[in-house]
Amino acid sequence: MFFQSLDTLIAKAQQGNKRAWLKLVKQHETQVYNYCLRMLSHPDDAMDLMQEVFISVYKSLPSFRGDCSFNTWLYQIVHRRSVEYYRRRKHHQSLDALPEEACERSEIEANQQQSQQHNELKSMMNNLPWEQRLVVELKFFQHCTFEEIAEQLGISTNTAKSRLYSALGKLKVHLEAVDG
Repeated sequence: MFFQSLDTLIAKAQQGNKRAWLKLVKQHETQVYNYCLRMLSHPDDAMDLMQEVFISVYKSLPSFRGDCSFNTWLYQIVHRRSVEYYRRRKHHQSLDALPEEACERSEIEANQQQSQQHNELKSMMNNLPWEQRLVVELKFFQHCTFEEIAEQLGISTNTAKSRLYSALGKLKVHLEAVDG
């Protein structure tokens, strides 16, 4: 096999010669990969970016006129693709930072934790006397004012407040016992 100049390889690749294109890629893939790796710091991302670069080079090769060296032209493409890749990755990183399975697992765990907390709250509420439980329900779950609670239950506003604070004191003691 004889040596072909870079200009000859480029001319043949521009004419659609696949063997010339592959030689061109082979000559530059290590340098392009290393550049991508330095820019992105992750081997898989660097490999993805390198593939994007060579796809762009392949599509743009017919427009290469030789106004600058092939390496200069190539690294302009590498640089542009690196910036685009970085911006895409940065834009989507919040979701990509966690694998899909971890996101699903997080949701399931959050739902289970919320369900467990709801069950614990129901259990604690069941330990309260009926009058206190009713005031807690109306205040925190129905979002009633003390005046509305007093009116609904036929008690004074001060009695509604007293029952609520007594219930909260009992819940606090129970929570402290659970948290140990």
